[in-house]
Amino acid sequence: MSEFPEVPVTDVPDDQAFLDIREQDEWDRGHAPTAVHIPMSELPQRVDELAPFLDRDEPLVIACRSGGRVQRVMPWLAQQGYEVANLAGGMRAWLAAGRPMDAKDGEPTVS
Repeated sequence: MSEFPEVPVTDVPDDQAFLDIREQDEWDRGHAPTAVHIPMSELPQRVDELAPFLDRDEPLVIACRSGGRVQRVMPWLAQQGYEVANLAGGMRAWLAAGRPMDAKDGEPTVS
């Protein structure tokens, strides 16, 4: 089990930014309007884009499809000085809970 906290999708305010580390095609099919998109493979090169999250009082919530990739990314981000948390159930849970989503073309999906 992870040493990092999990945040239920129902506890994330509609206007809270969080990090979505899914690949571009997954993002295009459906994402939260307030999410910051940096694919896991690009995170080491783009980590500086997360600087605004360092000064916040709450952890940086991180999402992928269902949580597997987040478990690999959280320890690395913690080493970089970020307080991190997993979006419980990932974007699958977000969609299932009826949370706001945008999609590039048509109805949002998470697969």
